[in-house]
Amino acid sequence: MSTRTKRVETVLPSPPGHWVGDGFPVSSVISPQAVGSRLSPFVLMDYAAPARFEASGEPRGVDTHPHRGFETVTVVFQGELEHRDSAGNSGRIGPGDVQWMTAGAGVLHEEKHSREFTRRGGTFEVAQLWVNLPARHKMTPPRYQELRADAIPAVALPGDAGTARIIAGDFAGVRGPAATFTPVVLWDVRLRAGARTNLPIPDGHNAAVFVRAGSARVGGEHDAKAGELAVLSRAGGGAVVETDRGADLLVLAGEPIDEPVVTYGPFVMNTAEEIRQAVEDVRAGRFGRL
Repeated sequence: MSTRTKRVETVLPSPPGHWVGDGFPVSSVISPQAVGSRLSPFVLMDYAAPARFEASGEPRGVDTHPHRGFETVTVVFQGELEHRDSAGNSGRIGPGDVQWMTAGAGVLHEEKHSREFTRRGGTFEVAQLWVNLPARHKMTPPRYQELRADAIPAVALPGDAGTARIIAGDFAGVRGPAATFTPVVLWDVRLRAGARTNLPIPDGHNAAVFVRAGSARVGGEHDAKAGELAVLSRAGGGAVVETDRGADLLVLAGEPIDEPVVTYGPFVMNTAEEIRQAVEDVRAGRFGRL
């Protein structure tokens, strides 16, 4: 086991933006094209930076679409989302809330701005991660974890450096409420101006630090500004982060899943044949109806 802290392997710039549906102007900070399996178990991260939406009579978002073989993790910073699916589930999440959806064997899903947010308009900011499932859990029954802001513990960082909300994983003995199939870390960190801290990311985990706002120096020498992702080494325990003017970070890490990955649109499987089966199952109505 390494006694060193994690080093920065690269800092990825903020990629060009695109729209998902008509409600989510996002940048794909993590994608198979950008990092391959380097950040396994994370497959994708879309970040919708703060954007102003005017009041409307029709909710914006993404209409019915399928998922299979992975989990979506939606972290709301500003605004409000509503969702429903083919299993009859529905809900609403707002600032500070997290939705951890296990698509597993398959689900049809719809997610849009909430009716109230649509009516009044406002600023919208969300991050969504796709977390891979190991082969043995690909066809697990779908489930939801709606993690309300008041159920997510916050930890004061040593030396009055700031705070960390622990969504998943363990931080200095405080565990996040998310139940995961493989070891996963997800922390929402806010550093005050002039702060320096060592984030206790486990040795052997793939890891990255996303700068949501402000700027930070990661690993003692690599600067990352808002919208950029610092990819860390697998070896080493902990990651040193410091900031001059303050920074908001999303810290993600996880035990790598050492299996083949084949992606196609909203499916994340292990083989091309499993992808073909997923497409056939959707066409045959086996994911249910919305």
